[in-house]
Amino acid sequence: MAGERDRRRAWAFGLAAETAAAMFLRLKGYRIVERRHRNPRGEIDLIARRGNTLVFAEVKARAEEETAVAAVTPRQRRRIEGAAAGFLARRNVPPDAAVRFDLIAVSPWRLPRHIPDAWRPES
Repeated sequence: MAGERDRRRAWAFGLAAETAAAMFLRLKGYRIVERRHRNPRGEIDLIARRGNTLVFAEVKARAEEETAVAAVTPRQRRRIEGAAAGFLARRNVPPDAAVRFDLIAVSPWRLPRHIPDAWRPES
């Protein structure tokens, strides 16, 4: 019982973090294209656009900002990159559009920390 309750609490905390991150990006002038995008290659928390830049954002909610930043592992990065490739293959994205991978760290009682261009895919 306690395990199930903990999972539900963690899920709700993650969903609230994604909502806070989406609102924060909107305040910065981004338009949210999609939330929780899933395809066979993976999941992307937020896809946003500002101008000619398409952003694939991973949201990490942790008690401490530093642990949120460190929580994106190389394996997760590859999964997000694969999901982004799947998204781009199925959408009409202008060929000159810039694509970026961002991280948004959400910690209690603090503004989200947006880290643009947090990583670049390995070629």
